[in-house]
Amino acid sequence: MLSSFLDNAPTYLTFLSTTVGRIYPGMPEREAILRLVAENHAYLQAIATGAVFMGANTYIGNAPNFMVKSIAEEAGIEMPSFFGYIFRYALPFLVPVFLLATWVFFA
Repeated sequence: MLSSFLDNAPTYLTFLSTTVGRIYPGMPEREAILRLVAENHAYLQAIATGAVFMGANTYIGNAPNFMVKSIAEEAGIEMPSFFGYIFRYALPFLVPVFLLATWVFFA
């Protein structure tokens, strides 16, 4: 959910650093990341997928969403508010698609 309110890259790096620190405490970062990739790649897949997918939940979590909203409003097209987007599109459409994609690719 953090990615819904931050850009994807900071969210990815935050969770990657947290995971590396939790699984390989005290180990140099480069070595810890290489071991994470080799030994626990499921964590890396979960972090990357979550950071990218969840960014689409809001206008501000994904820069293209915000850009499309701004261009549409400038053209005179009425766009839903921040919470309107979440309740009209993200929750009823995106969340089920993300759950389906998780089931298809990770189950």
